[in-house]
Amino acid sequence: MCIGKRIKERRKELKLTQVQLSEMVGIAQQSLQKIENGTTKNPRNIQALADALDCAPEFLQFGIGESENSNVAPGPTLKAAVPLISWVQAGAWSEISEIKAYDAERYLCPVKCSDLTFALKVQGVSMEPKFYDGDLIFVDPEAECIHGSYVVARLDDNNEATFKQLIIESGQKFLKAANPNWPEQLIPINGNCTLVGKVVFAGKSF
Repeated sequence: MCIGKRIKERRKELKLTQVQLSEMVGIAQQSLQKIENGTTKNPRNIQALADALDCAPEFLQFGIGESENSNVAPGPTLKAAVPLISWVQAGAWSEISEIKAYDAERYLCPVKCSDLTFALKVQGVSMEPKFYDGDLIFVDPEAECIHGSYVVARLDDNNEATFKQLIIESGQKFLKAANPNWPEQLIPINGNCTLVGKVVFAGKSF
């Protein structure tokens, strides 16, 4: 279920009209209508919507936890709002001073993460069926990358990043594609790339 449907269902639970909710949030009814029908996929007023709908913002954005009136236990508290950056920017993330993170669109991360954490949208099919094109991943450069971790690595020859699973066997490190039909299943890490960070959370983008 996407964020628009969760907002619509919660609004109906509270027996609110679109006009009433839009007035509570301070937006036009047409703006709320676009959010509910999915035209606006990442509304900026998540906290105001959550306050008006008497629920947590992570419930609206990720479906984690439930509203306060539910018998279901609430989900984890959101830890940070992290910037959504490009894959080229991810490749240069170690030179973070070059990235204008404050200009980026931001997403709330549902798990504990460092201040350097950033978000990326998955591109391509190399990680299917585990991750699909357009999925949102949160990458923490300070999280420990171990065998089996999903990581973002910088390819040193073109400074662009790639998303793969880290495999460590007999002291040798590889980047592995999750898609069994991907032509290049294992990429040896032999000085040609640098691990940028570990994927600490993944979900559908909206």
